[in-house]
Amino acid sequence: MSTTDELLKGILAAVARQTFPPQTLAKIVVGNNGSAKHLLAYNLCDGATPQTEICKKTKLDPGNFSRSLTRWIESGVVIRVGSERLPLHVYPLSKTDTAAERK
Repeated sequence: MSTTDELLKGILAAVARQTFPPQTLAKIVVGNNGSAKHLLAYNLCDGATPQTEICKKTKLDPGNFSRSLTRWIESGVVIRVGSERLPLHVYPLSKTDTAAERK
């Protein structure tokens, strides 16, 4: 990844944290069920990992993940990048972010 790409990802993350604080983002990503698989899948949306590989790594059903990914894209927390249209999250979440959201 080039320096420009890294800088743009940093800018995206900074702006996204103002728009989607970690607790708000966690609610969008994992919802009320707090699925660790969905958290992992979201964090794997790094702009370099294909959707099929994310499903394999998380052991999520491809249809279920596709619906989640569509919901995340429509919510504005994931975008597709590059000629391969790979998913890229606005910034990664930690387990503590999702735990704080459930409180």
